[in-house]
Amino acid sequence: QVQLVESGGRLVQAGGSLRLSCAASGRPFSTYAMGWFRQAPGKEREFVATILWSSGSTDYTDSVKGRFTISRDNFKHTVYLQMHSLKPEDTAIYYCAAGARRLGGSYSATAAYDYWGQGTQVTVSS
Repeated sequence: QVQLVESGGRLVQAGGSLRLSCAASGRPFSTYAMGWFRQAPGKEREFVATILWSSGSTDYTDSVKGRFTISRDNFKHTVYLQMHSLKPEDTAIYYCAAGARRLGGSYSATAAYDYWGQGTQVTVSS
């Protein structure tokens, strides 16, 4: 089995910063990409950021570009989401995902990922 566990979500004031972590464990698998998605109350699940494991190339949704940074630690098999200048509209459950297949297209869709975490709640007040 493969397990992804997110951590770091909490209540934070608008304008503040937060770092989410997602650690993979269990049965080894080939990692081609890891990403973050979020789902706000009453809204659909939304792509946030992705990172290609080998190259480190990243992609972000427009609403977070310039504020969020996705990064990885290859040795720890962990992906991070560093969030700055948080806004109330960033409030959501944030989900980590891992893609175990090499794809020719984008990793911004949920179908590109094979494993998912249970989510961590981020709440931005004011």
